[in-house]
Amino acid sequence: MEHASDGSILADAVPMLGFALFFVLLFRRLGLGATLGFLVAGALVGPHVLRLVGDAEGKMGIAELGIALLLFLVGLELSPSRLWRMRRDIFGLGFLQVALCGIAIAAIVWAVTGSTLAAALALGLPMGLSSTAQVLPLLQSAGRLRTPFGERAFAILLFQDLSIVPLITIVAALSRNPADQGGPPGWLLGLYTVGAIVGLVVAGRFLLRPLFRLIGNLDEREMFVFAGLLTVIASAAVMEALGLSAALGAFIAGVMLADSPFRHEIEADVEPFRAILLGLFFVAVGMTLDLHAIAERPLFVAGMALALIAAKAALIMGLALLFGMKPRGAFALGVLLSQGGEFGFVLFAQAQKALLIEPQAASVFSAIVTLSMATTPFLMMATRRLRAEPVRAGATPDGPRQEGANAVVVGYGRFGQTVAQMLIAQGIPVTIIDRDVEMIETAGSFGMKVYYGDGTRIDLLRQAGAGEAELLMFCQDGDAMDTEVVEGVHAAFPNASIFVRAYDRRSVMKLNGAPLSGVVREVLESAIVMARRAMDAVGVDGAEIDRTEAEYRRTDIARLKAQKETGDIYAGRDGLFSQASAAAAAVQDRGDG
Repeated sequence: MEHASDGSILADAVPMLGFALFFVLLFRRLGLGATLGFLVAGALVGPHVLRLVGDAEGKMGIAELGIALLLFLVGLELSPSRLWRMRRDIFGLGFLQVALCGIAIAAIVWAVTGSTLAAALALGLPMGLSSTAQVLPLLQSAGRLRTPFGERAFAILLFQDLSIVPLITIVAALSRNPADQGGPPGWLLGLYTVGAIVGLVVAGRFLLRPLFRLIGNLDEREMFVFAGLLTVIASAAVMEALGLSAALGAFIAGVMLADSPFRHEIEADVEPFRAILLGLFFVAVGMTLDLHAIAERPLFVAGMALALIAAKAALIMGLALLFGMKPRGAFALGVLLSQGGEFGFVLFAQAQKALLIEPQAASVFSAIVTLSMATTPFLMMATRRLRAEPVRAGATPDGPRQEGANAVVVGYGRFGQTVAQMLIAQGIPVTIIDRDVEMIETAGSFGMKVYYGDGTRIDLLRQAGAGEAELLMFCQDGDAMDTEVVEGVHAAFPNASIFVRAYDRRSVMKLNGAPLSGVVREVLESAIVMARRAMDAVGVDGAEIDRTEAEYRRTDIARLKAQKETGDIYAGRDGLFSQASAAAAAVQDRGDG
């Protein structure tokens, strides 16, 4: 029976997006997470239930771009220096996890199914991998990606992505398909990997950074979207053309831009595409779930899924304890990574093509992986009280994103430089944003890290860590800030104190009623300092200078208050500071004395 859709993109998109929206909202409301909602939506619209949408494999191929975008954004958060610091967890803990879990699950498959050793390895080794697409969003939403716990989980996931190449090599070496005998040997595939990584590193240094610098000079935001997507797709395509992990290529491209001043702008522009495509990926996974295969062997599918989860959770917990984690954290890590992963579907297809497993076996074990992924939200809820200790403030990440920076300074001109440098002098961590590429490069030559972007955008401020900041300092030129902009910023980041540099009195009037902790007119204080020095130069008494300044400030504040209340720049002009008002103030002071 054919599905109702005629296969057009629009006809398929309506049920996919509609069902996804409904079930994600429902499952979010129930506290079960978005991933399970996407999987259920896909299973319902797919060819095994309502049959509203077909060609699940083709749609998964497109939606896998969401995984590449996810790894690209993760790479943007990881500078090469931070990766080097994590090398023990990546190549130690990550390697042991992949090897031990893969071998243990292969042994279970061999013992339970009675299949050949080659088939057991082709099925078991892929199930040793966890779901990067599921775990990373969980860590991000919980704010734990940049904590020691999150770094351990990410290190394992990163090595799992790196292990795709050797696992494909193992499947190719075990292949019974004569057509595979002419393929490249494993050592050549490894050489391809090293060459592709070096090529992407060189391209990132000599092509990507100059490209984003050019776009920044043109100040075309749309071009950042195009360039960001081109970067992800091109790097993923290069790796895929070599038979390697497309997601790994996107990750390397992200790492190469992690130290770029354009990092936050790229993150803010690419993030919406990542969220949409990653959701569609899980819908496509749900569509591929063969419910008939589960119905035919429900006890086997459920039992194998349970064995997969239990074996991985126990082994990962043991390894985490071996690497110095506390019991609660080790248990949490085991639960979090206990499911099978999306790369299992890719490797099952490779094993089927290599004639190591039958199509029915690929379908059944795909269902096992999908079922294990679906259980993760329930396991996280059920073990909430048994899992990790609360996140401590002692984590010391090295990038500006979500690191609890106490201040975000927008604008690094002559005004913002003074503000930022004085805060830094007091040991206050500062993230700086500006739109002037030439100034950013000049600041970099003095050792100051400034990020490119429009600091009035809520999404960009969030990427820069404004959600954890205590101070938001808007020090840019001009009068772009008004009450509406400030209210939007305050609504998004209610815990931060907001300070604004105002161009003149009219700028202050535009900010009337805004939820601000302070407004500073950019030339007021320097003008008062100059006037004081001028009076001192002509011999005016110091006490008289102080009195004159105090009276000027009093009349200026009163006039500004009247202007803000009426919205009229001419309000309070009768109260303009003059020699007569200064003399009257002097007489009043002497009378009070």
